[in-house]
Amino acid sequence: MAKTVLVPIADGTEEIEAACIIDTLRRAGIEVTVASVGAVQVTASRGVKIVADVSIADCAGETYDCIALPGGMPGAEHLRDCAPLIAMLREQKDAGRLYAAICASPAVVLHAHGLLEGIRATCYPAMQSRLDPRRVSPNRVVVDGGCVTSQGPATAIEFSLKLVELLVGPDKAKEVAQAMLVAV
Repeated sequence: MAKTVLVPIADGTEEIEAACIIDTLRRAGIEVTVASVGAVQVTASRGVKIVADVSIADCAGETYDCIALPGGMPGAEHLRDCAPLIAMLREQKDAGRLYAAICASPAVVLHAHGLLEGIRATCYPAMQSRLDPRRVSPNRVVVDGGCVTSQGPATAIEFSLKLVELLVGPDKAKEVAQAMLVAV
């Protein structure tokens, strides 16, 4: 059975991160559901239009192997303010399932809702001051328990490949990386 990942998007989502997560995971054979927290078509942070598969309301009650949040502003704020998504993230953490965020989302979404308590994390460098200074990592991608965080657009492939590794194994991550011409 294929692994499943939910990728929530909103107006103002960082398009490089969203596209990279979705594309890389699908290359690995992972079933990705793109869910909008607003209208099904969103306008990303640089004006690119992205059409979600479903509304986040359609995902309530579903179980995913991972929930992976792209960043971008004000996209991360829209994700932060989406009660159904936050409930799903809390359930994900409580159940010990993987959850992940990149760029602004670790600080704006996860930290804002207590989902980084006791967890070492990173985020977009200009937002690292919002995180617990004792838990901030300078690394590009950080895995702490079931939480994966990363810094931004330039780390999106590395972040996505780490999710592949955690979900389906290092061999598949290496295979996908090589096919994408990513040095491993």
